[in-house]
Amino acid sequence: RMESLPEAVLIRILASIPAVDLVLACRLVCCQWKNLVDGAALWILKCQQEGLTGAESQENAENWQNFYFLSKKRKNLIKNPCGEEDLQHWGEVENGGDGWKIEELPGDFGKEFPSEEVHKYFVTSYEWCRKAQVIDLRAEGYWEELMDTTQPKVVVKDWYAGRSDAGCLYELCVKLLSENEDVLAEYKSETIAIPQDNDANWTEISHTFSNYGPGVRFVRFEHGGQDTLFWKGWYGVRVTNSSVTVEP
Repeated sequence: RMESLPEAVLIRILASIPAVDLVLACRLVCCQWKNLVDGAALWILKCQQEGLTGAESQENAENWQNFYFLSKKRKNLIKNPCGEEDLQHWGEVENGGDGWKIEELPGDFGKEFPSEEVHKYFVTSYEWCRKAQVIDLRAEGYWEELMDTTQPKVVVKDWYAGRSDAGCLYELCVKLLSENEDVLAEYKSETIAIPQDNDANWTEISHTFSNYGPGVRFVRFEHGGQDTLFWKGWYGVRVTNSSVTVEP
């Protein structure tokens, strides 16, 4: 009989069950199972079995169940980050000058991207070009209690570069928004100026939101730029591989 099994054995049996079933079904069987599903030992074992422990896991993680689910769900929430689908999924597009354009790496007077998985980039023109995405966290599976109580890290990254024969400007602005789209936290980079005759190397910019308080339901990601020589065409800043991730 299951109730006669040593607790350590029962935990090993439960650890073989899919996580969603543990929470939605097994937890309701009896008080003992509820306590095991709500405890740390079961989720530490599942993390170990699925390779989710390591450098990024913290020994003092307060809630291993949340750590497990956040680790399993971790993905880039930005859609079409590298221009493979033209401007699809990007809204509030501002097409200054000749507007946004998608080009193949490395592009004229450009450098290859550090990752071989990235093949394209967006490039701006001689007046400000901006584009944005708004991420609905609940639609992506991050429930309200998780965002309000655990407040997992929201990690934002972007990559930008100029072409070596032209100067350009770049900006990034990311906001955490409430249900009514009130701004609860914001990161805005300085206006980054890349001079003419630069090395055209790709640079990563990143920011991590933490301890941002309850109520976050959306993430608004916006970036853009222009060239500084006002040359007709696409001599402005290049951007690609944008990402927003929710992490333990």
